[in-house]
Amino acid sequence: MFVPCLALVTAVTIWASSYVAMKIAVMAYSPVVVIFGRMAVASILFSLVALRTGIPRVQRKDVGVILLMALCEPCLYFIFEAYALRYTSASQAGMVAAVLPLMVAAVAFVSLGERPRARTWAGFFVAVFGVVWLSAAGESTEHAPNPVLGNALELAAMVCGTGYMVLLKRLSASYSPWFLTAVQAIVGALFYLPGLAMPFAWVHGDPGMGGILAILYLGSFVSIGAYGMYNYGLSRLPASQASAFINLIPVLAAVMGTVLLGETFTTGQIAASAVVLVGVWLSQGGLRRVGVE
Repeated sequence: MFVPCLALVTAVTIWASSYVAMKIAVMAYSPVVVIFGRMAVASILFSLVALRTGIPRVQRKDVGVILLMALCEPCLYFIFEAYALRYTSASQAGMVAAVLPLMVAAVAFVSLGERPRARTWAGFFVAVFGVVWLSAAGESTEHAPNPVLGNALELAAMVCGTGYMVLLKRLSASYSPWFLTAVQAIVGALFYLPGLAMPFAWVHGDPGMGGILAILYLGSFVSIGAYGMYNYGLSRLPASQASAFINLIPVLAAVMGTVLLGETFTTGQIAASAVVLVGVWLSQGGLRRVGVE
């Protein structure tokens, strides 16, 4: 239990930093270029590893499920998230991510037979209350020119993320977390490649070394490190319990946004962050599983 939880904590910490990195990247280059670059970097790194480890055999019945998983995330997920970060702050986008566990728990209850206990549900709702408070306590800045639109796009990304997590949980019984992460990167790169031919793909903001470094960070540490560790943790824990760690992202993203981007972090947000942490602690109270090992 300790190792999967440690992997999940590390993953969400890196994930929280991805909001800052993505914010820097999309303010320098178009979202299409940023996401393709991110997926391309990850694909190259995974290909180098595959030359030594080999490629596992995929069962024909799983091909459609694997492709659907990759369509949910990274393909559609990052379209919504990249544009969301053009209109809202990194910290607010991270806050919206906390609704993901509730979505996953609801879908996992129906499709995977996972039955969260009352304590788990209570923890989820406490965490979401903390997220709402965290958002309400924030102040408008130049980092969020249209937060309503940006947060709505981030919510759409969470819907895609829900489909991804449930499908990943189903596939993790047959395939390694690292293989599934590699598939995400390769399919994502191929998905965004045609977009480079579109004129809008080359409408940039303020290109520079900061944007390039952000893309490299996203493709290596986030796409490989965070996803790999999260997929490992998810393969060892129930989907609804593993997804509860996502509630740490708004707190970590808000702190990083304040320190690295100068986004406002008020006293109210600090108190709300504590509520989110309490909710995460409550949600780890366990759950009953039916037909899920």
